[in-house]
Amino acid sequence: MHSTQQNQQIVLAAHPKGTPTPDTFKIKAIDMPELGANEVLLKSIYVSVDPGMRGFMDKGDDDAAGNKYELNKPITSRTVAQVVASNSADFAVGDIVHGRFAWQKFQSVSPDGLEKVDPSLAPISTAVSMLGVPGLSAYFGMLKVANIKAGDTVVVSGAAGSVGSIAAQIAKIHGCRVVGIAGSAKKITYLESDLGLDKGINYKTTDDMTAAIADACPDGVDVFFDNVGGELFDAVFANINPHARITICGQIADYNNDTVTQGPRPMHTLIKKSARMEGFVVFNYADEFDAAKKQLAKWYNEDKLKYKETLTEGFANIPEAFIGLFSGENIGKQMVKVADLDS
Repeated sequence: MHSTQQNQQIVLAAHPKGTPTPDTFKIKAIDMPELGANEVLLKSIYVSVDPGMRGFMDKGDDDAAGNKYELNKPITSRTVAQVVASNSADFAVGDIVHGRFAWQKFQSVSPDGLEKVDPSLAPISTAVSMLGVPGLSAYFGMLKVANIKAGDTVVVSGAAGSVGSIAAQIAKIHGCRVVGIAGSAKKITYLESDLGLDKGINYKTTDDMTAAIADACPDGVDVFFDNVGGELFDAVFANINPHARITICGQIADYNNDTVTQGPRPMHTLIKKSARMEGFVVFNYADEFDAAKKQLAKWYNEDKLKYKETLTEGFANIPEAFIGLFSGENIGKQMVKVADLDS
């Protein structure tokens, strides 16, 4: 039935030094997969590219290799796909699913780890954006790690990105004063006009970020939701209040560094301010995902939560979309549309 279709995959061609380049990747023509017992054949529809994938591209040491991409093997990321053939009783042709799949146009997979996407909650692409790992990271990072409460002054770095934009809006929904940091005039307009943040700060045109944060947060910073790290962390950290909560969600400023950077050591300030800093991974809260997705979808359907996707078209453009993350081109979730749904 799909014999006339051309199948392709994208593999890791080289371990990148610093920021990945087109030579990091290679597109290969491959055969259409055979469908085994109890397997489903998937057609990729939306492929997610995420900054955190950069770490998986480094050469792995043997005990950590489980998380690393291997040379000449397909790269994987969160993907929304459609079932186009099925030997599984649990999945029918036409079902929309998501999971971590190979960068391939078509692949056969075991149904373990496949999740059905409910098209009635929100558009299906949101399964890897607002209702996927980015939205869930924002949700649990704000509500479980930062424990935000009405009246808090909250600062979000990477505030126009896939996680930051949802995190900032969740803080607004809960009655916080929210300041977002981003890197272009267009993003600041998006934060202030579209998302209704109290203040946006363009770090690329600001000489003294520590002073800019102090100016935007005259009562100090109660919660810092950090997606970036680096010098932006130092600037916000200099402005924290007693009993501040700092949520470490991502550190894109450091992902392409070959050496560990040395910033201010935070311990003394944490003591002095009785402040708390906590890192987390979203899968700590896996047993609460369904309830969180329902709440996020409810806010979306009540027009309290907006999401934006930066959509690149075409399978061959996945590497370019991924590389673009590191120059900060995307607003909201960067993803690639590979194909249309079969009707």
